[in-house]
Amino acid sequence: MESTAHLRYVRMSPRKLSTVAALVRGKPVEAALNILKFTPRAAAAPLGKLIKSAVANATDKSKGQVDVDTLYVKTISVDQAPTQRRYMPRAMGRATRINKKSAHVHVVLAEAKK
Repeated sequence: MESTAHLRYVRMSPRKLSTVAALVRGKPVEAALNILKFTPRAAAAPLGKLIKSAVANATDKSKGQVDVDTLYVKTISVDQAPTQRRYMPRAMGRATRINKKSAHVHVVLAEAKK
């Protein structure tokens, strides 16, 4: 059985999120949460929260029949979300654009075959 969770409009660059997401792709859930707990990147906190949400979705969807210890991160993908554009004043009456990027993260958990 598979369970999914989505994290949308995260105010963080997709490039920064995808480097941390690559650390936990294919790992068991418990190992993935431990990796994220000790990763000193800002992207680790929202990804850990997302995986915990997917575990809760799995237990709720199966009405407690799924064994949480057998779950692993089947897929985790980071996509680009809309970019907020802001302008900063510069010298001689000019302005430069500041891009505030955001991302969507999708995770799928599945049970490992015995």
